[in-house]
Amino acid sequence: MTAPEEVTVVPANEASAADLAAVFGTTDYAGRCQCQRFKVLGWLWRDSTQEERTAMLQEQTACDEPDAPSTSGLVAYLDGEPVGWVAVEPRTAYPKLRTSRVPWKGRDEDKDDDGVWAVTCFVVRKSHRGRGLTYPLARAAVDFARTRGARALEAYSMITQPGKEITWGELHVGARQVFEEAGFREVTHPTVRRVVMRVDFG
Repeated sequence: MTAPEEVTVVPANEASAADLAAVFGTTDYAGRCQCQRFKVLGWLWRDSTQEERTAMLQEQTACDEPDAPSTSGLVAYLDGEPVGWVAVEPRTAYPKLRTSRVPWKGRDEDKDDDGVWAVTCFVVRKSHRGRGLTYPLARAAVDFARTRGARALEAYSMITQPGKEITWGELHVGARQVFEEAGFREVTHPTVRRVVMRVDFG
């Protein structure tokens, strides 16, 4: 596992578009989705094209624009090489969360409260998976949301079970233990494998 001190995490607008593209790649789920699953209002694969999703991510991240007022996530570097991504924004930036059953089951939440932020996606570069890079990314997302004025940060994590294989596409939301180590607590358990987790900033 990679030691946290070896990883540097920066807002995506301080990273280059080329670095972000290197993290996402082109051949698997991350490269095809471009972190637009919760952004595209319709069905992702029917109602958007690859070119549109790539352009959307570039606009949302404001890569190569260090003075941009906002960005949609963070990029991790290991020894100067781009290796990871986490999406973290106000919850209202994800229109598909409004219509998803998972975040709201069993609780009464104001869906228009932009003081609550959300972590919706991790991507680890294919060549660096299995090295624990989602852990420093989750911790950095907490710090980022807090310093940007969030009152709370939510995640919609997946429970991993010993001996049961979970595809990378499924685990893009993050594993429960990653968020537990970053200080999140369980809010609801809406499905067998999904847990809504949250950290409130005092």
